[in-house]
Amino acid sequence: MAAVVAAGVVRVGEQPLTVGDVVAVARHGVRVELDESALQAMASSRTVIDAAADDGVAHYGISTGFGALATTYIPRERRVQLQQSLVRSHAAGTGAEVEREVVRALMLLRLQTLATGRTGVRPATAAAYAALLDAGITPVVREYGSLGCSGDLAPLAHCALALMGEGDVRDADGRLTSAAEALAAAGLEPVTLLEKEGLALINGTDGMLGQLALALHDLEDLLQVADIAAAMSVEALLGTDAAFADDLMRLRPHPGQQASAANLRALLADSGVMASHRGPECTRVQDAYSLRCSPQVHGAARDTVDHARAVASRELSSAVDNPVVTADGRVESNGNFHGAPVAYVLDFLAIAVADLASISERRTDRSLDRTRNQGLPGFLAHEAGVDSGLMIAQYAAAGIVSELKRLAAPASVDSIPSSAMQEDHVSMGWAAARKLRRAVDGLARVLAVEVLAASRALDLRAPLQPSPATGAVAAAVREVAGGPGPDRFLSPEIEAVVDLVVSGELVRAAAGVTGPLQ
Repeated sequence: MAAVVAAGVVRVGEQPLTVGDVVAVARHGVRVELDESALQAMASSRTVIDAAADDGVAHYGISTGFGALATTYIPRERRVQLQQSLVRSHAAGTGAEVEREVVRALMLLRLQTLATGRTGVRPATAAAYAALLDAGITPVVREYGSLGCSGDLAPLAHCALALMGEGDVRDADGRLTSAAEALAAAGLEPVTLLEKEGLALINGTDGMLGQLALALHDLEDLLQVADIAAAMSVEALLGTDAAFADDLMRLRPHPGQQASAANLRALLADSGVMASHRGPECTRVQDAYSLRCSPQVHGAARDTVDHARAVASRELSSAVDNPVVTADGRVESNGNFHGAPVAYVLDFLAIAVADLASISERRTDRSLDRTRNQGLPGFLAHEAGVDSGLMIAQYAAAGIVSELKRLAAPASVDSIPSSAMQEDHVSMGWAAARKLRRAVDGLARVLAVEVLAASRALDLRAPLQPSPATGAVAAAVREVAGGPGPDRFLSPEIEAVVDLVVSGELVRAAAGVTGPLQ
Protein backbone atom coordinates (compact mmCIF):
# COMPACT_ATOMS: atom_id res chain seq x y z
CA MET A 1 0.00 0.00 0.00
CA ALA A 2 1.31 3.45 -0.89
CA ALA A 3 2.29 5.94 1.77
CA VAL A 4 -0.73 8.24 1.82
CA VAL A 5 -2.57 10.59 4.12
CA ALA A 6 -5.89 8.93 4.93
CA ALA A 7 -8.10 9.75 7.88
CA GLY A 8 -5.31 11.79 9.41
CA VAL A 9 -2.68 9.05 9.09
CA VAL A 10 0.37 8.70 6.85
CA ARG A 11 0.93 5.03 6.20
CA VAL A 12 4.62 4.17 5.94
CA GLY A 13 5.51 1.05 4.05
CA GLU A 14 7.29 -0.27 1.03
CA GLN A 15 5.94 2.46 -1.29
CA PRO A 16 7.38 5.97 -1.49
CA LEU A 17 6.26 8.91 0.57
CA THR A 18 5.25 12.12 -1.19
CA VAL A 19 6.09 15.75 -0.52
CA GLY A 20 2.55 16.11 0.80
CA ASP A 21 3.12 13.27 3.26
CA VAL A 22 6.28 14.92 4.54
CA VAL A 23 4.52 18.25 5.04
CA ALA A 24 1.55 16.58 6.75
CA VAL A 25 3.69 14.84 9.37
CA ALA A 26 6.41 17.47 9.75
CA ARG A 27 4.31 20.62 9.80
CA HIS A 28 0.83 19.47 10.79
CA GLY A 29 1.52 16.61 13.20
CA VAL A 30 -0.32 13.92 11.26
CA ARG A 31 0.14 10.44 12.76
CA VAL A 32 2.17 7.66 11.12
CA GLU A 33 1.48 3.95 10.85
CA LEU A 34 3.82 1.20 9.70
CA ASP A 35 2.37 -1.00 7.00
CA GLU A 36 2.09 -4.70 7.84
CA SER A 37 4.12 -5.56 4.75
CA ALA A 38 6.89 -3.27 6.01
CA LEU A 39 6.98 -5.06 9.35
CA GLN A 40 7.32 -8.37 7.51
CA ALA A 41 10.09 -7.01 5.27
CA MET A 42 12.01 -5.75 8.29
CA ALA A 43 11.65 -9.06 10.10
CA SER A 44 12.94 -10.91 7.04
CA SER A 45 16.02 -8.74 6.61
CA ARG A 46 16.74 -8.88 10.33
CA THR A 47 17.33 -12.64 10.04
CA VAL A 48 20.14 -11.85 7.58
CA ILE A 49 21.76 -9.46 10.06
CA ASP A 50 21.42 -11.96 12.91
CA ALA A 51 23.11 -14.63 10.78
CA ALA A 52 25.92 -12.28 9.80
CA ALA A 53 26.43 -11.35 13.44
CA ASP A 54 27.10 -15.02 14.26
CA ASP A 55 29.23 -16.16 11.31
CA GLY A 56 32.61 -14.97 12.60
CA VAL A 57 33.29 -12.87 9.50
CA ALA A 58 33.87 -9.13 9.72
CA HIS A 59 30.80 -7.30 8.34
CA TYR A 60 30.86 -3.51 8.30
CA GLY A 61 28.63 -1.96 10.95
CA ILE A 62 27.60 -5.36 12.27
CA SER A 63 30.83 -6.73 13.69
CA THR A 64 33.27 -3.92 12.89
CA GLY A 65 33.91 -0.31 13.81
CA PHE A 66 32.92 2.58 11.56
CA GLY A 67 34.49 4.92 9.02
CA ALA A 68 38.27 4.68 9.25
CA LEU A 69 37.80 1.95 11.90
CA ALA A 70 35.94 -0.34 9.47
CA THR A 71 38.64 -3.05 9.69
CA THR A 72 38.47 -3.34 13.50
CA TYR A 73 36.59 -6.52 14.49
CA ILE A 74 34.26 -6.16 17.48
CA PRO A 75 33.39 -9.28 19.53
CA ARG A 76 29.73 -10.15 20.13
CA GLU A 77 29.66 -9.08 23.79
CA ARG A 78 30.79 -5.55 22.89
CA ARG A 79 28.35 -4.83 20.06
CA VAL A 80 25.55 -3.20 22.05
CA GLN A 81 28.19 -0.84 23.39
CA LEU A 82 29.42 -0.38 19.81
CA GLN A 83 26.01 0.85 18.64
CA GLN A 84 25.52 3.04 21.70
CA SER A 85 28.97 4.56 21.31
CA LEU A 86 28.32 5.23 17.63
CA VAL A 87 25.15 7.20 18.35
CA ARG A 88 26.58 9.08 21.33
CA SER A 89 29.75 10.10 19.53
CA HIS A 90 27.98 11.09 16.33
CA ALA A 91 25.41 13.24 18.17
CA ALA A 92 27.96 16.03 17.98
CA GLY A 93 25.92 18.90 16.59
CA THR A 94 26.46 22.45 17.75
CA GLY A 95 24.73 25.78 17.32
CA ALA A 96 21.11 26.83 17.42
CA GLU A 97 18.26 24.34 17.54
CA VAL A 98 16.91 23.22 14.18
CA GLU A 99 13.20 23.86 13.58
CA ARG A 100 10.71 21.27 14.79
CA GLU A 101 9.27 20.64 11.33
CA VAL A 102 12.72 19.90 9.92
CA VAL A 103 13.46 17.37 12.66
CA ARG A 104 10.09 15.68 12.17
CA ALA A 105 10.64 15.57 8.41
CA LEU A 106 14.01 13.88 8.71
CA MET A 107 12.64 11.38 11.25
CA LEU A 108 9.75 10.45 8.98
CA LEU A 109 12.11 9.91 6.05
CA ARG A 110 14.46 7.78 8.13
CA LEU A 111 11.46 5.73 9.24
CA GLN A 112 10.48 5.22 5.61
CA THR A 113 13.93 3.85 4.77
CA LEU A 114 13.78 1.52 7.78
CA ALA A 115 10.38 0.32 6.55
CA THR A 116 11.79 -0.78 3.18
CA GLY A 117 13.43 -3.72 4.90
CA ARG A 118 16.80 -2.94 3.36
CA THR A 119 18.49 -1.76 6.58
CA GLY A 120 18.21 -4.82 8.82
CA VAL A 121 16.59 -2.93 11.70
CA ARG A 122 14.17 -4.90 13.87
CA PRO A 123 10.46 -4.13 13.44
CA ALA A 124 10.26 -3.20 17.13
CA THR A 125 12.94 -0.54 16.69
CA ALA A 126 11.12 1.02 13.76
CA ALA A 127 7.85 0.92 15.69
CA ALA A 128 9.51 2.72 18.61
CA TYR A 129 10.79 5.39 16.22
CA ALA A 130 7.26 5.85 14.85
CA ALA A 131 5.93 6.12 18.40
CA LEU A 132 8.44 8.91 19.11
CA LEU A 133 7.00 10.86 16.17
CA ASP A 134 3.41 10.24 17.19
CA ALA A 135 4.08 11.33 20.76
CA GLY A 136 5.24 14.70 19.43
CA ILE A 137 8.67 14.23 20.99
CA THR A 138 11.19 16.23 18.97
CA PRO A 139 14.89 15.59 19.59
CA VAL A 140 17.03 18.69 19.88
CA VAL A 141 19.10 18.81 16.67
CA ARG A 142 21.78 21.44 16.28
CA GLU A 143 22.47 23.66 13.27
CA TYR A 144 25.99 22.45 12.50
CA GLY A 145 27.40 18.94 12.28
CA SER A 146 26.42 17.36 8.97
CA LEU A 147 28.71 17.22 5.94
CA GLY A 148 26.01 15.53 3.86
CA CYS A 149 28.00 12.35 3.30
CA SER A 150 27.42 9.15 5.08
CA GLY A 151 24.25 11.19 5.03
CA ASP A 152 23.20 13.63 7.73
CA LEU A 153 25.04 11.77 10.46
CA ALA A 154 24.95 14.27 13.33
CA PRO A 155 21.30 15.37 12.96
CA LEU A 156 20.11 11.77 12.69
CA ALA A 157 22.31 10.72 15.60
CA HIS A 158 20.60 13.25 17.87
CA CYS A 159 17.29 11.58 16.95
CA ALA A 160 18.65 8.08 17.55
CA LEU A 161 20.01 9.25 20.90
CA ALA A 162 16.49 10.25 21.96
CA LEU A 163 15.25 6.79 20.96
CA MET A 164 17.82 5.39 23.39
CA GLY A 165 16.39 7.64 26.12
CA GLU A 166 19.35 10.00 26.13
CA GLY A 167 19.94 13.62 25.19
CA ASP A 168 17.57 16.57 25.09
CA VAL A 169 14.16 16.82 23.42
CA ARG A 170 11.15 19.08 23.14
CA ASP A 171 7.93 17.47 24.28
CA ALA A 172 4.61 17.85 22.46
CA ASP A 173 4.09 21.22 24.17
CA GLY A 174 7.52 22.46 23.13
CA ARG A 175 8.99 22.18 26.61
CA LEU A 176 12.72 21.41 26.77
CA THR A 177 13.30 18.24 28.78
CA SER A 178 15.44 15.12 28.85
CA ALA A 179 14.63 12.27 26.51
CA ALA A 180 14.29 9.91 29.47
CA GLU A 181 11.60 12.09 31.07
CA ALA A 182 9.75 12.64 27.79
CA LEU A 183 9.68 8.93 26.96
CA ALA A 184 8.44 8.06 30.43
CA ALA A 185 5.72 10.71 30.28
CA ALA A 186 4.56 9.31 26.93
CA GLY A 187 4.59 5.72 28.20
CA LEU A 188 7.49 4.74 25.92
CA GLU A 189 10.52 2.60 26.69
CA PRO A 190 14.08 3.45 25.60
CA VAL A 191 15.44 1.13 22.91
CA THR A 192 18.60 -0.92 23.32
CA LEU A 193 20.14 -0.96 19.86
CA LEU A 194 21.51 -4.24 18.53
CA GLU A 195 23.92 -4.97 15.66
CA LYS A 196 23.64 -2.61 12.70
CA GLU A 197 20.75 -0.59 14.21
CA GLY A 198 22.68 2.46 15.34
CA LEU A 199 24.28 2.73 11.94
CA ALA A 200 20.95 2.32 10.15
CA LEU A 201 19.40 5.10 12.21
CA ILE A 202 22.01 7.69 11.24
CA ASN A 203 23.15 6.84 7.71
CA GLY A 204 20.82 8.73 5.35
CA THR A 205 20.13 11.89 3.37
CA ASP A 206 16.95 12.51 5.33
CA GLY A 207 17.80 15.95 6.73
CA MET A 208 18.60 17.52 3.40
CA LEU A 209 15.72 15.67 1.69
CA GLY A 210 13.21 16.72 4.33
CA GLN A 211 14.17 20.35 3.90
CA LEU A 212 13.97 19.97 0.11
CA ALA A 213 10.44 18.59 0.42
CA LEU A 214 9.36 21.48 2.66
CA ALA A 215 10.93 24.01 0.28
CA LEU A 216 9.22 22.48 -2.75
CA HIS A 217 5.87 22.72 -0.97
CA ASP A 218 6.43 26.37 -0.08
CA LEU A 219 7.77 27.34 -3.50
CA GLU A 220 4.67 26.03 -5.22
CA ASP A 221 2.67 28.89 -3.67
CA LEU A 222 5.48 31.45 -3.90
CA LEU A 223 5.80 30.94 -7.65
CA GLN A 224 2.13 31.81 -7.99
CA VAL A 225 2.55 34.82 -5.68
CA ALA A 226 5.44 35.97 -7.90
CA ASP A 227 3.09 35.97 -10.91
CA ILE A 228 0.43 37.82 -8.90
CA ALA A 229 2.94 40.45 -7.77
CA ALA A 230 4.28 40.89 -11.31
CA ALA A 231 0.77 41.29 -12.74
CA MET A 232 -0.05 43.95 -10.14
CA SER A 233 3.17 45.82 -10.87
CA VAL A 234 2.66 45.70 -14.64
CA GLU A 235 -0.85 47.04 -14.13
CA ALA A 236 0.11 49.73 -11.63
CA LEU A 237 2.97 50.95 -13.84
CA LEU A 238 0.70 51.22 -16.89
CA GLY A 239 2.65 48.45 -18.60
CA THR A 240 1.54 46.33 -21.51
CA ASP A 241 0.43 42.73 -21.46
CA ALA A 242 1.05 42.31 -25.20
CA ALA A 243 4.42 40.67 -24.50
CA PHE A 244 2.66 37.84 -22.64
CA ALA A 245 0.61 36.67 -25.64
CA ASP A 246 0.28 32.92 -26.05
CA ASP A 247 1.66 32.86 -29.60
CA LEU A 248 4.79 34.71 -28.43
CA MET A 249 5.25 32.18 -25.63
CA ARG A 250 4.97 29.29 -28.08
CA LEU A 251 8.01 30.66 -29.93
CA ARG A 252 10.10 29.59 -26.93
CA PRO A 253 8.30 26.55 -25.54
CA HIS A 254 9.67 26.30 -22.01
CA PRO A 255 6.77 24.94 -19.93
CA GLY A 256 7.42 27.18 -16.93
CA GLN A 257 7.46 30.30 -19.08
CA GLN A 258 4.19 29.33 -20.73
CA ALA A 259 2.53 28.67 -17.37
CA SER A 260 3.71 31.98 -15.92
CA ALA A 261 2.53 33.94 -18.95
CA ALA A 262 -0.84 32.20 -18.82
CA ASN A 263 -1.16 33.27 -15.18
CA LEU A 264 -0.30 36.87 -16.07
CA ARG A 265 -2.90 36.94 -18.82
CA ALA A 266 -5.56 35.57 -16.49
CA LEU A 267 -4.64 37.93 -13.68
CA LEU A 268 -4.75 41.01 -15.94
CA ALA A 269 -7.97 40.11 -17.75
CA ASP A 270 -10.67 42.81 -17.74
CA SER A 271 -8.43 45.42 -16.12
CA GLY A 272 -9.76 48.95 -16.29
CA VAL A 273 -6.25 50.26 -15.69
CA MET A 274 -4.90 48.32 -18.66
CA ALA A 275 -7.81 49.35 -20.86
CA SER A 276 -7.18 53.02 -20.08
CA HIS A 277 -4.01 53.10 -22.14
CA ARG A 278 -4.55 50.32 -24.64
CA GLY A 279 -5.54 52.59 -27.56
CA PRO A 280 -3.41 53.73 -30.51
CA GLU A 281 -2.22 56.74 -28.54
CA CYS A 282 -0.33 54.48 -26.12
CA THR A 283 3.41 55.02 -26.37
CA ARG A 284 4.37 51.93 -24.34
CA VAL A 285 6.03 49.98 -27.15
CA GLN A 286 7.93 47.80 -24.71
CA ASP A 287 8.38 47.75 -20.96
CA ALA A 288 11.52 47.44 -18.87
CA TYR A 289 12.87 43.92 -18.52
CA SER A 290 11.66 43.49 -14.94
CA LEU A 291 8.10 43.76 -16.29
CA ARG A 292 8.36 42.39 -19.81
CA CYS A 293 10.58 39.42 -18.94
CA SER A 294 8.67 38.28 -15.86
CA PRO A 295 7.42 35.07 -17.54
CA GLN A 296 10.92 34.19 -18.67
CA VAL A 297 12.46 34.61 -15.21
CA HIS A 298 9.54 33.16 -13.28
CA GLY A 299 9.28 30.36 -15.83
CA ALA A 300 12.95 29.42 -15.50
CA ALA A 301 12.43 29.22 -11.74
CA ARG A 302 9.39 26.99 -12.29
CA ASP A 303 11.37 24.64 -14.52
CA THR A 304 14.13 24.49 -11.91
CA VAL A 305 11.56 23.58 -9.27
CA ASP A 306 10.19 20.86 -11.55
CA HIS A 307 13.67 19.39 -11.92
CA ALA A 308 14.18 19.51 -8.16
CA ARG A 309 10.80 17.83 -7.68
CA ALA A 310 11.86 14.99 -9.99
CA VAL A 311 15.06 14.48 -7.98
CA ALA A 312 13.10 14.58 -4.72
CA SER A 313 10.67 12.00 -6.06
CA ARG A 314 13.51 9.63 -6.88
CA GLU A 315 15.10 10.21 -3.48
CA LEU A 316 11.76 9.61 -1.75
CA SER A 317 11.73 6.25 -3.53
CA SER A 318 15.18 5.32 -2.23
CA ALA A 319 16.49 3.17 0.59
CA VAL A 320 19.63 4.98 1.72
CA ASP A 321 21.88 3.11 4.14
CA ASN A 322 25.29 1.50 4.31
CA PRO A 323 25.58 -1.42 4.31
CA VAL A 324 22.24 -2.58 2.97
CA VAL A 325 20.53 -5.94 3.00
CA THR A 326 19.76 -6.79 -0.62
CA ALA A 327 16.63 -8.59 -1.76
CA ASP A 328 18.62 -11.80 -2.20
CA GLY A 329 20.07 -11.63 1.30
CA ARG A 330 23.51 -10.11 0.72
CA VAL A 331 24.94 -7.48 3.08
CA GLU A 332 26.71 -4.99 0.83
CA SER A 333 28.52 -1.72 1.35
CA ASN A 334 27.67 1.07 -1.09
CA GLY A 335 27.85 4.83 -1.60
CA ASN A 336 24.15 5.67 -1.84
CA PHE A 337 24.40 7.87 1.25
CA HIS A 338 26.31 10.52 -0.70
CA GLY A 339 24.13 13.63 -0.83
CA ALA A 340 25.26 15.02 -4.21
CA PRO A 341 21.95 14.52 -6.10
CA VAL A 342 19.99 16.36 -3.41
CA ALA A 343 22.69 18.94 -2.69
CA TYR A 344 22.84 20.02 -6.33
CA VAL A 345 19.14 20.77 -6.61
CA LEU A 346 19.11 22.53 -3.25
CA ASP A 347 21.76 24.84 -4.69
CA PHE A 348 19.90 25.19 -8.00
CA LEU A 349 16.80 26.29 -6.09
CA ALA A 350 18.75 28.85 -4.07
CA ILE A 351 19.90 30.41 -7.35
CA ALA A 352 16.34 30.51 -8.72
CA VAL A 353 14.97 31.94 -5.47
CA ALA A 354 17.59 34.71 -5.47
CA ASP A 355 16.71 35.70 -9.03
CA LEU A 356 12.95 35.64 -8.36
CA ALA A 357 13.51 38.00 -5.44
CA SER A 358 15.86 40.16 -7.49
CA ILE A 359 13.39 40.82 -10.30
CA SER A 360 10.62 41.42 -7.75
CA GLU A 361 12.68 44.04 -5.93
CA ARG A 362 13.39 45.81 -9.25
CA ARG A 363 9.66 46.06 -9.93
CA THR A 364 9.13 47.48 -6.45
CA ASP A 365 11.85 50.07 -6.95
CA ARG A 366 10.32 51.12 -10.28
CA SER A 367 6.94 51.60 -8.59
CA LEU A 368 8.45 53.99 -6.04
CA ASP A 369 10.57 56.09 -8.41
CA ARG A 370 8.56 59.09 -9.64
CA THR A 371 10.77 59.33 -12.75
CA ARG A 372 9.73 55.84 -13.82
CA ASN A 373 6.36 55.09 -12.22
CA GLN A 374 4.15 56.82 -14.77
CA GLY A 375 2.81 59.72 -12.73
CA LEU A 376 2.53 58.22 -9.26
CA PRO A 377 3.91 60.16 -6.26
CA GLY A 378 7.50 59.47 -5.27
CA PHE A 379 7.75 56.47 -2.92
CA LEU A 380 3.93 56.30 -3.14
CA ALA A 381 3.98 58.82 -0.28
CA HIS A 382 0.94 60.79 0.83
CA GLU A 383 2.86 64.08 0.95
CA ALA A 384 6.35 63.60 -0.47
CA GLY A 385 8.94 65.27 1.72
CA VAL A 386 6.88 65.17 4.89
CA ASP A 387 6.11 61.49 4.26
CA SER A 388 8.60 58.82 3.12
CA GLY A 389 5.96 56.36 1.98
CA LEU A 390 7.40 52.94 1.15
CA MET A 391 10.98 54.15 0.72
CA ILE A 392 12.42 51.98 3.49
CA ALA A 393 10.27 48.98 2.62
CA GLN A 394 12.27 48.88 -0.61
CA TYR A 395 15.47 49.11 1.45
CA ALA A 396 14.35 46.03 3.37
CA ALA A 397 13.68 44.15 0.13
CA ALA A 398 17.04 45.21 -1.27
CA GLY A 399 18.83 44.03 1.88
CA ILE A 400 17.15 40.64 1.62
CA VAL A 401 18.00 40.31 -2.07
CA SER A 402 21.63 41.08 -1.32
CA GLU A 403 21.66 38.26 1.23
CA LEU A 404 19.91 35.89 -1.15
CA LYS A 405 22.64 36.48 -3.71
CA ARG A 406 25.20 35.40 -1.12
CA LEU A 407 23.08 32.37 -0.24
CA ALA A 408 22.98 31.43 -3.94
CA ALA A 409 26.69 30.59 -3.83
CA PRO A 410 26.64 26.78 -4.05
CA ALA A 411 27.51 24.68 -1.04
CA SER A 412 27.76 21.47 -3.07
CA VAL A 413 31.02 22.46 -4.78
CA ASP A 414 32.80 22.42 -1.44
CA SER A 415 34.26 19.37 0.23
CA ILE A 416 36.37 18.97 3.36
CA PRO A 417 37.77 15.46 3.89
CA SER A 418 36.93 13.75 7.17
CA SER A 419 37.35 10.48 9.08
CA ALA A 420 41.11 10.26 8.47
CA MET A 421 40.56 10.59 4.69
CA GLN A 422 38.15 7.63 4.52
CA GLU A 423 35.36 10.09 3.80
CA ASP A 424 37.44 12.22 1.44
CA HIS A 425 34.64 13.77 -0.65
CA VAL A 426 31.43 15.05 0.90
CA SER A 427 28.33 16.81 -0.47
CA MET A 428 27.64 19.61 2.01
CA GLY A 429 23.97 18.96 1.27
CA TRP A 430 22.83 19.87 4.77
CA ALA A 431 24.46 23.29 4.39
CA ALA A 432 22.75 23.70 1.01
CA ALA A 433 19.42 22.87 2.64
CA ARG A 434 19.92 25.28 5.51
CA LYS A 435 20.69 28.22 3.23
CA LEU A 436 17.78 27.38 0.92
CA ARG A 437 15.46 27.41 3.90
CA ARG A 438 16.56 30.96 4.76
CA ALA A 439 16.33 31.95 1.09
CA VAL A 440 12.72 30.78 0.75
CA ASP A 441 11.78 32.87 3.79
CA GLY A 442 13.52 35.87 2.24
CA LEU A 443 11.70 35.43 -1.07
CA ALA A 444 8.33 35.48 0.70
CA ARG A 445 9.25 38.80 2.31
CA VAL A 446 10.48 40.42 -0.90
CA LEU A 447 7.30 39.38 -2.70
CA ALA A 448 5.24 40.74 0.19
CA VAL A 449 6.90 44.15 -0.19
CA GLU A 450 6.16 44.15 -3.92
CA VAL A 451 2.53 43.22 -3.34
CA LEU A 452 2.21 45.94 -0.69
CA ALA A 453 3.69 48.56 -3.03
CA ALA A 454 1.65 47.43 -6.04
CA SER A 455 -1.56 47.44 -3.99
CA ARG A 456 -0.92 51.01 -2.86
CA ALA A 457 -0.07 52.03 -6.44
CA LEU A 458 -3.31 50.54 -7.74
CA ASP A 459 -5.25 52.43 -5.08
CA LEU A 460 -3.56 55.63 -6.28
CA ARG A 461 -4.71 54.93 -9.85
CA ALA A 462 -8.36 55.43 -8.83
CA PRO A 463 -10.84 55.99 -10.32
CA LEU A 464 -9.29 53.52 -12.76
CA GLN A 465 -10.16 50.01 -11.65
CA PRO A 466 -7.74 47.08 -11.48
CA SER A 467 -8.62 43.69 -12.88
CA PRO A 468 -11.05 41.61 -10.81
CA ALA A 469 -8.18 39.28 -9.81
CA THR A 470 -5.63 41.92 -8.80
CA GLY A 471 -8.42 43.92 -7.20
CA ALA A 472 -9.26 40.95 -5.00
CA VAL A 473 -5.63 40.67 -3.94
CA ALA A 474 -5.38 44.40 -3.25
CA ALA A 475 -8.55 44.20 -1.15
CA ALA A 476 -7.03 41.40 0.93
CA VAL A 477 -3.92 43.50 1.46
CA ARG A 478 -5.97 46.55 2.40
CA GLU A 479 -7.69 44.60 5.17
CA VAL A 480 -4.40 43.99 6.98
CA ALA A 481 -2.23 46.91 5.84
CA GLY A 482 -4.57 49.77 5.01
CA GLY A 483 -4.31 51.94 1.91
CA PRO A 484 -2.50 55.14 0.97
CA GLY A 485 -2.23 57.88 3.58
CA PRO A 486 0.19 59.64 5.91
CA ASP A 487 3.15 57.63 7.18
CA ARG A 488 2.45 55.11 9.91
CA PHE A 489 4.34 52.29 11.65
CA LEU A 490 5.18 50.18 8.61
CA SER A 491 6.79 47.01 9.95
CA PRO A 492 3.52 45.43 11.21
CA GLU A 493 1.93 46.02 7.81
CA ILE A 494 4.79 44.30 6.01
CA GLU A 495 4.61 41.35 8.42
CA ALA A 496 0.85 41.11 7.92
CA VAL A 497 1.30 40.90 4.14
CA VAL A 498 4.05 38.30 4.62
CA ASP A 499 1.47 36.25 6.54
CA LEU A 500 -0.92 36.57 3.58
CA VAL A 501 1.82 35.35 1.27
CA VAL A 502 2.94 32.31 3.27
CA SER A 503 -0.58 31.26 4.29
CA GLY A 504 -1.74 31.09 0.68
CA GLU A 505 -4.40 33.76 1.20
CA LEU A 506 -3.21 35.87 -1.73
CA VAL A 507 -3.24 32.90 -4.09
CA ARG A 508 -6.74 31.99 -2.93
CA ALA A 509 -7.92 35.57 -3.40
CA ALA A 510 -6.70 35.65 -7.00
CA ALA A 511 -7.83 32.10 -7.79
CA GLY A 512 -11.31 32.95 -6.55
CA VAL A 513 -11.57 35.10 -9.68
CA THR A 514 -9.35 33.37 -12.23
CA GLY A 515 -9.80 29.79 -11.17
CA PRO A 516 -6.74 27.74 -10.15
CA LEU A 517 -3.48 29.34 -11.18
CA GLN A 518 -0.81 27.24 -12.85
